[in-house]
Amino acid sequence: MKAAIVGALGVIGRNLLHYLERHTDAALVGISRRRPDFATRAEWIAVDLLDRAAAEAALSRLEDVTHLFYCGFVPASTWAGHTAPNLALLVHSVEPIARASTRLRHVQLIEGTKIYGSHLGPFRTPAKETDPPHMPPNFYFEQERWLRRFAEGKPWRFSILRPQTVCGFSLRSPMNLAVGLAVYIAISKELGLPLRFPGTPLAHEKLYQVTDAELLAEAMLWAATSEAAQNRVFNVTNTDYFRWCYAFPEFARFFGMDYAGVQTIPLAEFMADKEPLWRDMQQRYGLLPHPFEELVSWPFVDYCLSRDYDVMSCTLAIRQAGFHRCLDSIDMFLRLFRRFREMRLIP
Repeated sequence: MKAAIVGALGVIGRNLLHYLERHTDAALVGISRRRPDFATRAEWIAVDLLDRAAAEAALSRLEDVTHLFYCGFVPASTWAGHTAPNLALLVHSVEPIARASTRLRHVQLIEGTKIYGSHLGPFRTPAKETDPPHMPPNFYFEQERWLRRFAEGKPWRFSILRPQTVCGFSLRSPMNLAVGLAVYIAISKELGLPLRFPGTPLAHEKLYQVTDAELLAEAMLWAATSEAAQNRVFNVTNTDYFRWCYAFPEFARFFGMDYAGVQTIPLAEFMADKEPLWRDMQQRYGLLPHPFEELVSWPFVDYCLSRDYDVMSCTLAIRQAGFHRCLDSIDMFLRLFRRFREMRLIP
């Protein structure tokens, strides 16, 4: 295997890269706009994939890639604004590598539950892969439609995975709930406050689901190499459901805090003045000097904690196909909090 990972510094791509380094002897190529902030054995290509000519020049030399993992994402201010750049990012990644490499066997696309309309309000739950997408615009819909058409008649195959709120570590990643929660809780404790759930009262009680980044990496490798996964779409989560009203008291116990229930605040607004406090905490506790603005997208944390309806995906299809890994999601958060402490990310 020679695996190319597009978006190799995001929460999904970074954790996939680390997983493949630990568990395989595959040759690896990381592809992103920036160079890595960590040691890696991967060959690295730093390129702006929105620039078609630059993408062609950089990727056309990858003549022996066997597996392409697409984990790219370009944020935009509106949902409609996501479509064009994210479709271009996929096209500019897949086309040059598929043309250059006669050894290509598999292309994998990462989507998410927003294809079912999970960001719009209540949707049919638990969502199944056979459920229709919501009314476009939705860049997942356009990416999948393009990939299916492009794959017709090609010697390689594809798989599509749909995780829900991937939890792990990365810098400058807008979708980073676990880090956001850890930083919010650490700041609350530093200010001498009890832990409060900052989302809405209804979201506090509703069912929610997440996907551990390492579990997702394992599922990505399985889907890229398993005959049962070829040309198929799978939801992938930790498989359990939980409610924030039970998770947050566990978080409070872990950090040695009292839990005071719900107090709805927009974190995007209330965290806007906390950068000086975080710098002081970094110095006092010997934390690594990651810039505050690169750790968390507070609007994304607000979004995750304010959905006043159940967010649930059915994972029966991937289990029936042969992938059986599962995790307790509250245990996952606590494990990640311990890891963030070991990384000197939080006190």
